[in-house]
Amino acid sequence: MPPTTSLIWKAPSWPGMHYDAVRVGGELARAHRAHGIVEGKLAGLGFEQRLELAAEAWSQDAVATAAIEGERIDLTAVRSSVARRLGVGDHDGPNAPRSVEGLLDIMDDAVQQREAPLTHERLFAWQAALFPTGYSGMTKILVGAYREHAEPMQIVSGRVGRERVHYEAPSSAQVPAEMQAFLDWFNAETEHDNLVKAALAHLWFETIHPFEDGNGRVGRVLIDLVLARDNGETSRLIRTSQRLLDKRRDYYEQMERAQHGGLDVTEWVLWFVEQVRVSCEEASQVIDASLEKAMFWMSHQDKVLTARQRKVVNLLLDAGPNGFEGGMSTRKYESIGGTSRATASRELIELEDMALLRKVGGGRSTRYYLNISGWGPADTDHAESPPHDD
Repeated sequence: MPPTTSLIWKAPSWPGMHYDAVRVGGELARAHRAHGIVEGKLAGLGFEQRLELAAEAWSQDAVATAAIEGERIDLTAVRSSVARRLGVGDHDGPNAPRSVEGLLDIMDDAVQQREAPLTHERLFAWQAALFPTGYSGMTKILVGAYREHAEPMQIVSGRVGRERVHYEAPSSAQVPAEMQAFLDWFNAETEHDNLVKAALAHLWFETIHPFEDGNGRVGRVLIDLVLARDNGETSRLIRTSQRLLDKRRDYYEQMERAQHGGLDVTEWVLWFVEQVRVSCEEASQVIDASLEKAMFWMSHQDKVLTARQRKVVNLLLDAGPNGFEGGMSTRKYESIGGTSRATASRELIELEDMALLRKVGGGRSTRYYLNISGWGPADTDHAESPPHDD
């Protein structure tokens, strides 16, 4: 059975893309307001805390951009590589594969060299970094150059025999000219807000699909580059790839509609800016948790804790107000801390006596929660007893 083909893309005059500025303007204002809140909250954190948040956000976004393409990479290895690059956190984790280091290289280049012009050579280097062996899986591909094969580049989904062609990209012979037009536009001063420019750049690049492989990851690094020009290093905290992974079905559908809808790309721009806004709101929640953690330790800076007690308290803090289901029990503490039941019980009681934890229930149903207003059961006097620890 031949592939089911939707409307085939025909190269329009992309610099003529337009959108309804009035409709987009409201969402842009909300997105910029959300980002301003992020900036304001960051001011309440120390340099090391900001670096730690940036490292975790960068690590999660790297894993997400690969996952959108169906590639699973080890978060622990990514974290250790990012820690080494930023000089923060645990540097002693496993080494990441060369392809993953290449992905981190291009994400870093987009931020560190954000004011440098985008060129064919820079894009070639980005794509080549993703495929250091010259292979994508078991298939040898052209790296460090635009595609050259004679066959049409079709974007296809679905299993063999039931494929659906979403669109057919311009022929390989057209790619150099199409990419030159794209780069001329990208590097020029435009009247577009940078969030709009990021939306247009990503859509345009993905529609040309200039490489044999790696177009999605390179295209999302272009988003990073545009956002970094607006926000510098703090752009690392805005996990756009994570958001696109969370909304992957919508992401593909919105892009496909825009590629088939002529030059009016209002719906795509609206959708994209909304995702950036939500990413900012999610970053704001992460900063709130970090601020809460900093304030908690500041209020208990005079307390002397064992390394095991500090580890458990930090685990509860990292889990957030509702993240550690069922609270901390003696058995959980014993397992997490690698200690005996008697020591676990004694150290939990010490944490309660120092007012770091508060106790709910009694006997075998005893649970401990961080002593932070709003965390854990709302009413400790009438809270339902958690299940037994049998």
